Amino acid sequence: MHDATPAPASEAQPDDAELDDDFDAELEDDDLYDQLMANTTLPEPPHPINWYLLTADEAEAEWLALNQWVDQLRRTYGLPVAVIPPLWYRHPELVWELSALHLHWIASYDPEQDGSGPIAWHTDFQLAQDRLRYWTATCGTRLNYDRPTRQATWPGETPQAPIEDVLILDRAEDFVAFVAADVQARQDIEDDFIRAKQAADRARDNEPG
Repeated sequence: MHDATPAPASEAQPDDAELDDDFDAELEDDDLYDQLMANTTLPEPPHPINWYLLTADEAEAEWLALNQWVDQLRRTYGLPVAVIPPLWYRHPELVWELSALHLHWIASYDPEQDGSGPIAWHTDFQLAQDRLRYWTATCGTRLNYDRPTRQATWPGETPQAPIEDVLILDRAEDFVAFVAADVQARQDIEDDFIRAKQAADRARDNEPG
């Protein structure tokens, strides 16, 4: 004889109506998630900064961020001018070194980083200071005076103009002027590219047949 006793409610299989209700609820949750995320800006992961390829807007943002971090760095660790001089931003060799160190710091202190990140950064920071001392001594920039980094002239090249020390009167004012000039130069390149592309497009559209 077969047992005709119905299965307990906890073991009963859901009917089609219940499945439809669960599916609709999941869709509503997905829609709510999409709506919330539409107004949320997620932080981008750290990425290398290629100063050669930055647009005008990108360069302005990177200059300001790097300048703020470098100022905080030299105050936190009491770094001398021999490591970070006031006009470091006018010397590409210092910019690339400090930019790499900044990126390393961001990655090392990222919340998703493991606990060894900070000590690894400090290990590399010590080595970076040695390189910064070398770059600073080589280019000749100092606390109150700055000069362009000397360039070796290869055969057939135009010799570098005579190098003269320039008195640093106001470091903050000089930084603002430097960034403004750099951003404008990049913007001019972008504008020239756009004009050239538009001219090429017009020429192609006007070609017969």
